[in-house]
Amino acid sequence: MAVLAAGALLPLLAAGLLVALLALAYKQLSGYLRKWAMMQPIPAVCRTYPFVGNALELKTDAIEFFKQIQGYTDVFRDAPLVKLWLGTVPFVILYHAETVEPIVSNPAHMDKSDVYSFLHPWLGTGLLTSTGAKWRERRKMLTPTFHFSILQDFLEVMNEQAQVLVDKLASRAGAGPFNCFNCVTLCALDIICETAMGKKVYAQSNSESEYVQSVYKMSDIISRRQRAPWFWPDLTYKYFGEGKLHDSTLKTLHSFTLEVIRERAQSLKPEDESGGRKRRAFLDMLLQTKDQDGNAMSHQDIQEEVDTFMFRGHDTTAASMNWALHLLGSHPDVCRKVQRELQEVFGESERVASMEDLKQLKYLECVIKEALRIFPSVPFFARSIRQDTKINGFTIPSGTNAVVLPFALHRDPRYFPDPEEFRPERFLPENSTGRPPYAYIPFSAGLRNCIGQRFAIMEEKVVLSSILRKFHVKAHQSREQLIPTGGLILRPESGIWIQLEKRA
Repeated sequence: MAVLAAGALLPLLAAGLLVALLALAYKQLSGYLRKWAMMQPIPAVCRTYPFVGNALELKTDAIEFFKQIQGYTDVFRDAPLVKLWLGTVPFVILYHAETVEPIVSNPAHMDKSDVYSFLHPWLGTGLLTSTGAKWRERRKMLTPTFHFSILQDFLEVMNEQAQVLVDKLASRAGAGPFNCFNCVTLCALDIICETAMGKKVYAQSNSESEYVQSVYKMSDIISRRQRAPWFWPDLTYKYFGEGKLHDSTLKTLHSFTLEVIRERAQSLKPEDESGGRKRRAFLDMLLQTKDQDGNAMSHQDIQEEVDTFMFRGHDTTAASMNWALHLLGSHPDVCRKVQRELQEVFGESERVASMEDLKQLKYLECVIKEALRIFPSVPFFARSIRQDTKINGFTIPSGTNAVVLPFALHRDPRYFPDPEEFRPERFLPENSTGRPPYAYIPFSAGLRNCIGQRFAIMEEKVVLSSILRKFHVKAHQSREQLIPTGGLILRPESGIWIQLEKRA
């Protein structure tokens, strides 16, 4: 009887499963058709096919993909927004201040796009990728770690590593053009490792470090996957994509940071035995941070934030400093103005920069901001639209991904006349009056703006001022020779080639 009952039950289970699958398929199909109908009036970047969308039209190579997306914004410069589909997933591309604002300023759309899920294996759900209540709590907990007094501790590290870089560059001075991209990037990596983890990795003297190489490799791996929807499912990625390379790289990254956290947790003391104040690292503060209920962060929670800070805190700043060096080297008049300002602040002294010095470097700050306008370190970011939203008369359905392109946004001639021209004076206070706040967002904007932007500007001022106090810079590439690769970070394909001459 039991056998018969089981035999009779199997068809019922199979029928139930079939009904459930059909219901799921119907829900997915009806949701897709609803979005398709609602988005019909929005201009499309190119011919869109049902279910496939524009996926076959998009380039998989990072350079070509970036050119393609930028080309769409040039062609549709007068359109308020454009759409594209990756398979059945809809995207709208935003590149005007008035269309960006309703998305980044609305808490309803604070969630990152689904494509950020590919960062989860590496960064977990830390500040960059978390949503909702977790994000709010984590942001509240971490904001004090960027207090002025803590940045003062970080300044020490920045000055030390900038000096290491200057000493390295001295051997290049007068020796013809060279690619400075790696030198500057390794300096930024040394700064972030010591400020984030309290650990020296000596990247500037050991660029072949496995951890150093793995940071760059992982960023490229994730970027390639984001552009290839056929590798979004874990199964196809594991067996037909770069799943194995991804996992082995991830193991290297996590092993390193987890070991550092364990070491630091064991040795952490508020003060030296001698009574002197210990130089703080971001990790030290995380180990001491407690939530509103008095609970400490777990090692996994801490690892999420350390990995996030390592990823977002060095590559972005390094790219920005490199682009700034190219622009300064291409505009000797601007470079001379910066050096005159440095002379006024430092005179002939050899002293390192203080916080007060950095405050006085107002023209250098304009240079940094203008470099970030022309070459934003993060060329695009994406949010998930969680409720039907009107943008410039178009209805964007819930479930759409909104892609914001600072690279195109920062070239709006309404707010930046002759946008390709390098003019740091645009950011003098008198020239910034009346400019919409969402016309310039190199550190994102709204609730999810970059928590480390003061850290980044400070680091750039320290490193660039250290270089320009010692050397004259001359660019060895024209703007046309610089080919940006728009992955997770905006980098030049062939690096940044400059010549240095020692200042008298």
